[in-house]
Amino acid sequence: MKKVVLAYSGGLDTTYCAIYLSRVKQMEVHAVTVQTGGFSEDELKKIEERAFGLGVASFKVIDVTRIYYDSCIKYLVYGNVLKNATYPLSVSAERMIQAISVAEYAKTLNADFIAHGSTGAGNDQVRFDMVFQGIVPELGIITPIRDMKLSREAEMAFLKENGVDLNFEKAKYSINKGLWGTSVGGKETLNSKDYLPESAWPTQVTGSGTRNIVLQFEKGEIVGVDGYTFGHPVEAIQFLQSIAQPYGVGRDIHVGDTIIGIKGRVGFEAAAPLIIIKAHHLLEKHTLTKWQLYWKDQLSTWYGNWLHEGMMLDPTMRNIEKFMEDSQQTVTGKVFVTLQPYHFMVTGIESEHDLMNSQFGSYGEMNNSWTGDDVKGFAKIFGNQVGIYHSVNKDKIALLKQDS
Repeated sequence: MKKVVLAYSGGLDTTYCAIYLSRVKQMEVHAVTVQTGGFSEDELKKIEERAFGLGVASFKVIDVTRIYYDSCIKYLVYGNVLKNATYPLSVSAERMIQAISVAEYAKTLNADFIAHGSTGAGNDQVRFDMVFQGIVPELGIITPIRDMKLSREAEMAFLKENGVDLNFEKAKYSINKGLWGTSVGGKETLNSKDYLPESAWPTQVTGSGTRNIVLQFEKGEIVGVDGYTFGHPVEAIQFLQSIAQPYGVGRDIHVGDTIIGIKGRVGFEAAAPLIIIKAHHLLEKHTLTKWQLYWKDQLSTWYGNWLHEGMMLDPTMRNIEKFMEDSQQTVTGKVFVTLQPYHFMVTGIESEHDLMNSQFGSYGEMNNSWTGDDVKGFAKIFGNQVGIYHSVNKDKIALLKQDS
């Protein structure tokens, strides 16, 4: 029997794949679930039970939550990456790590094939395919749902025919939870007008009043929240999430361009990612020079777009990561955040690296490092070429449009 490694979540599509590959294709199916911080222990046990109930040859959980942070999330924070100034790349970043983990696992089993349950209608099919082609090009890629253009009803009918009568009632909303946020899809996200109702959000709002919290960063990484210091940033993210998400902050709907060329909308709740990125950005604005900020913005935008489009394996990404990591040497300090229902504010920072230092002057008030004559000379030299241009082209260039 040929050996196939199946990226397995326990949902309808991957359940279909497990039965189809083993009973129709007569393959030895090895199911693998990749934990990126979204599954509870109880959920993982149920997924395992379901997998063995389908007759797979083996089942494995690979916990890569910390690897996910170290290999990906860390750089999204360094870069203050928000796709279209909105979305913290919750799902796209997660899919990259999952695909890489499945491919590496397939190597250890000396598999003949590798399979995933993506449909032909979304981004994930491209992400998984490109990673598999890059890491295990010798393995054939099998995608039954996409290749046979199967409907949900056809999948359930097939499973019932094969003695698998699990309850796969279509949920009103599709939820994908991970360390860096939870995506929410439903009928409202399929059009351009409607917003998700309160009941659609996985975390209901229970926070009330005002709560002030302090985040501690060291070289760009969050290491503490409200006086608690954590051994790894993953723990700080999870703790902040538990505090902030009940306030209903970090919710939005992202509108973006998919890899396959169409526009799409997805809801998400990501309190900790949004707060961390905004807090980190403010700390950077105080501790980095304007040209550090400028070039980091250019590279970070490209990095986020390329990651979203499934190109995490591009070596250019490693080059940019080195730049971003080097830029964080002085990004250390405290950031103050205020939480209120449906709203948060990043109010200020404290850092020994703060470049807004009264020793050198106060903007609009007092300077301590230059004289008026210094500024006169600077302005004369700095604007010299523009002055020459207008002298040469006097009366030939309209400076202001005339009212007709």
